[in-house]
Amino acid sequence: MENKMLEWLDQHSGNRFPNFINGEWVEPLSGETYPVYESARPTRLLGEFPASSDEDVDKAVQAAHEAFQSWKQTSASTRAAILYRFADLLEQNREELAYILSAEQGKVLAESRGEVGRAATEARFAAGEAFRIQGQTLPSENPEVKSKVVRTPLGVIAAIAPWNFPVVTPVRKIAPALAHGCTVVLKPASVTPWSAVKLAALLAEAGVPRGVVNVVFGSGKKVGNPLVEHPLVKGVSFTGSTKQGLQINGKAAGRLAKTQLEMGGKNAALILDYNNLEQATDQIVSAAFACSGQRCTAISRVIVLESQEKKLVELLTSKMEKITVGPAWDEEANIGPVINQDQFETVNSYIEIGQSEGAILTAGGQSKHRDGEGYFINPALFTGVTKEMRIAKEEIFGPVLTVLKARDVHEAIDIANDTEYGLAASIFTNSLSISEQAAESIEAGMIHINHGTASQAHMPFGGVKHSGYGAYSIGHTNQDFFTEVKAVYVKPQ
Repeated sequence: MENKMLEWLDQHSGNRFPNFINGEWVEPLSGETYPVYESARPTRLLGEFPASSDEDVDKAVQAAHEAFQSWKQTSASTRAAILYRFADLLEQNREELAYILSAEQGKVLAESRGEVGRAATEARFAAGEAFRIQGQTLPSENPEVKSKVVRTPLGVIAAIAPWNFPVVTPVRKIAPALAHGCTVVLKPASVTPWSAVKLAALLAEAGVPRGVVNVVFGSGKKVGNPLVEHPLVKGVSFTGSTKQGLQINGKAAGRLAKTQLEMGGKNAALILDYNNLEQATDQIVSAAFACSGQRCTAISRVIVLESQEKKLVELLTSKMEKITVGPAWDEEANIGPVINQDQFETVNSYIEIGQSEGAILTAGGQSKHRDGEGYFINPALFTGVTKEMRIAKEEIFGPVLTVLKARDVHEAIDIANDTEYGLAASIFTNSLSISEQAAESIEAGMIHINHGTASQAHMPFGGVKHSGYGAYSIGHTNQDFFTEVKAVYVKPQ
């Protein structure tokens, strides 16, 4: 099956792709493009993509603004029907999308297929949200006046997507925007643009009207910044690094545009007298190294009570040694390469930092890269880590897992909170009281009891501190971002 991916890429790689604006594929006004290469084989050209400018952005935003005037009036049933068709098309094109995703991002095919399936599930949930936009009818001080609160669509949304999930994250922004009556200009990550080409085509096939969804390719400086700063953009939904998120929030706040920010994480798994370490380590390894550790919800710290540390480390080491690192088309591979050379060098620098700080590299950490091949790193396990070390505090965004000891539950919670991030945490315990205490005390937007940091397609997704800002995405909380509240007073004649 995986060899079919190579055959498909041989037939479809190397094309030149335009922007998608107002329902048409149009060349960037500059006429310039940039190349994108396969993650696992950087010598293979996947395609040439537009090096767009602020003029292209303005053209897309104007199209979205014009389309908004009619789209906001479109019935909920029509919007939902289009999204249901889109979800069906995602599933029908799962294999092709998985090939594209794995080629440009590097994750193994099983993960890519799962990402496409998750995108379809989220699109279906968003379709249902078109019927669940809620207002209120409130008692009035004046019996002759009726008082109610309604929600209206926000307007044009700038959707800025990351490179680690180039299918599900754009869908996570586009689908709820459309369900709530908004229009979209999508800026995909410049290193993973090909998935967005296919998504745009499927949205058009599903029946999305001209201008309702537009896609502009290019750099953050030439596309992202003018998109965030455009006066007709009413909301910015961003997923990416905390540094970029803070910059975007500053620009948007300067003109009072709404933001929905999903940023970095330094997520902890707490082992608090749990009697099934086998199950816990299965969950931790999966959550730590999916997508080669390049995801905001990856578990990167394990905080364990002293009495269970030795056994936990033995199990983690054993399971990590069974991981096979390789390209997406390798049927034996469990995880793929990191995205590119920059990420490769960053992760390796943290492995060196950990050793220089005195942590013990207990397993993995070896790099495998030869000319013409991708940037592969065997998952690394550090023990003897203290909370002051950089590898315990900073987001590495790669396959590196650290183990820290705690004397008791209170210290474990303190260590978990000793970071600027607050996205997700996993708590493994047999004690109901401990689970309640930890869930209440840990500073994170999402808490998982006795399982890894896997989210669900109908639950709010977001973080606190430097991990998130604005309304949580995925779940019903999305209406707080994609709509505005309007108070209406009615006095009948």
